[in-house]
Amino acid sequence: MKSRPGEAVSTSGGGLRAMFDATRETRFDLPVQMSAQGPLAAGWMVLGVLALIASGVFSVLLVLSRTPHLSGIVPGADFFHVALVVHVDLSVLVWFVAMAGMLWTINGSSRWLGLGWFALWAAAIGTLVIAVSPFVGASIPIMSNYVPVLDSPVFLYGLAVFGAGFALLTVRAFVAPARASYALDGADAQRFGLKAAAVSAAVTLLAMAWSLIEVPRTLEGKEYYELLFWGPGHVIQFTWTLLMLVAWAWLATLCAARLAISARVVVIIYGIGLVSVFVAPLIYFAWPIVSIEHQKMMTWLMRFGGGLAILPMVLAVGAAMLGAKDAPVGDDDGRDLRPLRMALWTSLVLFTVGGGIGFLIQGSDVRIPAHYHGSIVGVTLALMGLVYALLPRLGFAAPSGRLARLQPLLYGGGQLMHILGLLWSGGYGVQRKVAGAGQVLRSTQEVMGMGLMGLGGLVAIIGGMAFAWIVLVSLIGARARRA
Repeated sequence: MKSRPGEAVSTSGGGLRAMFDATRETRFDLPVQMSAQGPLAAGWMVLGVLALIASGVFSVLLVLSRTPHLSGIVPGADFFHVALVVHVDLSVLVWFVAMAGMLWTINGSSRWLGLGWFALWAAAIGTLVIAVSPFVGASIPIMSNYVPVLDSPVFLYGLAVFGAGFALLTVRAFVAPARASYALDGADAQRFGLKAAAVSAAVTLLAMAWSLIEVPRTLEGKEYYELLFWGPGHVIQFTWTLLMLVAWAWLATLCAARLAISARVVVIIYGIGLVSVFVAPLIYFAWPIVSIEHQKMMTWLMRFGGGLAILPMVLAVGAAMLGAKDAPVGDDDGRDLRPLRMALWTSLVLFTVGGGIGFLIQGSDVRIPAHYHGSIVGVTLALMGLVYALLPRLGFAAPSGRLARLQPLLYGGGQLMHILGLLWSGGYGVQRKVAGAGQVLRSTQEVMGMGLMGLGGLVAIIGGMAFAWIVLVSLIGARARRA
């Protein structure tokens, strides 16, 4: 019986062993077609980078407003909350959706391109409206979890248009799939992971529609939006997590790190995350959205369903990277692999630290943002590394030079300082979602913790802006060469 390169052959009594026997040729890589969908994938990439640039501007104001002795520079706590809303929505919601659009386009066919471009433009217009909304009329910030909002017609219009773009993007992921393969090699495993992420996004949209129908319109302010986004916000985390797992396996392959698990096991890991998603509709059926039971069950679903899929990948990718520490610093085409390796390492560390902090949360203090900053930044760093890897495949210059190598360390290291400062201060009871004098920093330890948070945040901002600069130089340089 012959096998494709990278496939383990099942022999009598050796089927289980074959599932865990990964060979040197197994590559968790996907081809990038430079045809009609190439420009569309690049368009989603550009949208994500521009969203990070805009969120970085708002994050400067956020860090200053929380840093002792510097908080007086910004207008005040009200502006802190307005900036926080826009920063979170741009750096999490828009960035992640744009990266999903890039990866689903790469994993798709050239069918329904018009729908793809319409989805991109809708998402871009919605993003622009969200970014300018704080400067157009009065805005009342509502700090709802997962999707904070500004209670203003302009912001809500932008959010609705962006949501429509996300819905169309998800639809196209199903109507324009790549050609199916039954070889179950590394590429097939990656395609399955991306399709699983699309299924999770579809369930998120279902949960959003369900919440819109069921949440009473008589509720106002934070109570309404908290209930509205609670269910969809928990489900969408599986989409982001699956994208991160795909990025980890992809980057490990490009960094010459051989996973000690086969494509079949990777599919099983992705499948665990996918199966967990289907529990969400059962929770909607069993408990009303306004009930405490509904909220608790959605929290437990995200905590345990995601953990079952993440832990084995953390161990497998971490071990693979340790085994490849002496691998060449460049690939066969002479491209520098060090930015990819640093992005992958920092992603693994930040996501692990963020997950660990989640078990230390007690009450509503700044340990909560320390937890989700670690997790979110872990996803972001994985996707940043994948952007670096995909730039030359989409026809742009490959990132190189010292800044590209240091950028993941700046961003990841700064964020690590940021969340450790929050963890430190949270242990002394500093409350979340407050700034300036509202933080009531009484002790030297609280001031030092929030000072570390501020310093780390500023370093992370520099790292984020460095990423945007590196990508823009690559995009603009390629355009200049074509001209």
